[in-house]
Amino acid sequence: MKRVTIHDVARSAGVSRQTVSRALNDKAEIDGGTKARVLEAARALGYRPSRFARGLVRQDTVTIGLVIPDLRNPFFTEIAASALEAARALDWHVVVHDTTDQAEQEIATLRVIGSQVDAVVGYFSQPEAEIERHIGGLPVVFLGREHRNPGFSSIRIEGERGIAEAVAHLIAAGHTRIGMLDHNRRPAPSIRQRWFQSAATAAGLELDPAWVLGADQSVAGGAAAFAELHAAHPELTALFTFNDIIAIGALREARRLGLRVPADLAVIGFDGLELGALVEPPLTSVAIDTNRLGRLAIEDVARLLTGERAAAPEDLVVCGELRLRGSA
Repeated sequence: MKRVTIHDVARSAGVSRQTVSRALNDKAEIDGGTKARVLEAARALGYRPSRFARGLVRQDTVTIGLVIPDLRNPFFTEIAASALEAARALDWHVVVHDTTDQAEQEIATLRVIGSQVDAVVGYFSQPEAEIERHIGGLPVVFLGREHRNPGFSSIRIEGERGIAEAVAHLIAAGHTRIGMLDHNRRPAPSIRQRWFQSAATAAGLELDPAWVLGADQSVAGGAAAFAELHAAHPELTALFTFNDIIAIGALREARRLGLRVPADLAVIGFDGLELGALVEPPLTSVAIDTNRLGRLAIEDVARLLTGERAAAPEDLVVCGELRLRGSA
């Protein structure tokens, strides 16, 4: 959807661009009837003054809205830190919104963020039409999700190859009974579960569907889910998880239950958090370069704001790579 401009408002109201500017800025030299007509045209068209355009004139700082599902998850904290660093280099401000991984909080964020920022970056579960309805044509960069709206862009996370490497590593170590703890808030198997199952199938490994269980995205959630999975299927000798936070919880619970990691249970996470190097044993993971992810997001916003040609899709991908540590 093309963003509504001040020229569109002027044309609709039958006035000049300067008159629209005076009406929107509540200047005294415009009569009430004209002002009302301009404001009604702006409302009907969904016009929102561009803070970026104003910044070019007034030397204001560009402000980016960064929408994160859960700042308690170090993966998203690392991305935020990287994005903040990249924005600082451009003398931009970043407003961070935490949606607590809840749909209603995401919608509430969308309702207010459009008037605060020049562009939006982040993780969204809402349909594009719903996002566009609330932000009124602002540039949007999705993280970890494809886009269709030509005014949007995406930084993709490609983990299929890294997960295939993880499965191959486990098989080479003699594991054939591999379980998985997936993200339990998704209505369907996550893309990471689909990548995991595809890698296992390609390697000729049959996975029992009962070996996959959902887990809350927290250390406690990983521990509780692994306890349940292990009680039902003590035959499992290896575990892959949706992310590192779940893996750390599972690893800790495995040790509490008396299992040796990796001798009795190999554990592989997904994210490659720095925190994973601090647990015992250090966590093997399919690592995502969060520094590159945050930097690419800000660079892509800059392209959208200045109207430059979009980057090639292959340049907006962050690939996961197996990072071997001590847990597998």
